[in-house]
Amino acid sequence: MNKNFEYIKYSFICNEDTVAFLPAFLGDFDFEVFEETETGLDAYMQTELYHEGVETQIKDWSEQFQFEYKTENIPYQNWNEVWESNFQPIVVDDFCGIRAEFHAPLKDVKHELIITPKMAFGTGHHETTFMMIQAMAQLNMNDTNVFDYGCGTGVLALLAGKMGAKTLVGVDNEKPSYESTLENAEINGQADKTTAYFGTLEAVSETDFDVILANINRNVILMTLHLLLPKLKNNGYILFSGFLQIDLEMMQNTMKNNGLTIIETKQKDKWCCLVCQKN
Repeated sequence: MNKNFEYIKYSFICNEDTVAFLPAFLGDFDFEVFEETETGLDAYMQTELYHEGVETQIKDWSEQFQFEYKTENIPYQNWNEVWESNFQPIVVDDFCGIRAEFHAPLKDVKHELIITPKMAFGTGHHETTFMMIQAMAQLNMNDTNVFDYGCGTGVLALLAGKMGAKTLVGVDNEKPSYESTLENAEINGQADKTTAYFGTLEAVSETDFDVILANINRNVILMTLHLLLPKLKNNGYILFSGFLQIDLEMMQNTMKNNGLTIIETKQKDKWCCLVCQKN
C-alpha cells in the first residue's frame, strides 16, 4: 500500500441486499465514510490504518457473498475538493438547514448551520445524521450540557448550541473531524461553549450530561456503552444512530437491558435511530 496517499477507496459492485449489510461488516475495520452508488457502495479508510488483514477479509467476503470490488488511492486534497464541489445545502423539515459559506442563506428554517465541507463525516446528507436532527427537534436543549460522541463536522453539537445548550463537548478519533468541529464552532458562533477532543471516549473527562448524541456505528456503541452511560444524568436523553435495520431488534434489546427506556424509533432507508431516556 502506497503511504503517500491519505485514503484508500473501496468501490463495491453489489446488489441492494449486500449494500444493506456490508457497512455493518466493514465497521469491524476503520472505514470512515460510506456512500451508496448506482452500482453498490463506496467505503473510505485512512491509508495509515490499512493492513493486509483488511484485504484478506474483504476478499473472503467477496467470494462468500458474490460481489466484486476495486480499490483506488485518494490524495487528501483531492478528497476535500470533491466534497466541496459536490456539497449541496440540506434542509431537515423546517427545523434545520445546513449550508456552506458559499451558498445563499436558507429561508424558512428555524436553525441554520454553516459548515466548511470537508471529508469529515456528518454533513447532514447521510440518513443517520438526518434522523438525529429530526429527533433533536423534539428535545428541549435549553440550559443543557450536551456530548456529541463521534462528532464528525460537529453539526449535531452545534445545532444543540443554537437550540440553547450551555456547554458542548465533542470527541472524534479522526483528526480532520476534530479540526472541522473547532472550525465550524467558530463559524457558527459556538466556540465559547464548545470543547472538542481528538481521541476516543476515554479522552473525555466530563460527565453529568443532559443529552448524549451518539451517531457513530453499531460496534463502537456496543463496545463502549458501559463507559458512555455513566456520563449521562438520570432522566437524561441519549440518541443512537449509525446502525442498520437488520440490527434494530438487537440494539433495542441492548438498550433496554442497560436501563434505558426507548422513547422513539426512527427509520430512514436502511438506517435506524433510537431516542432513549436513562431510568
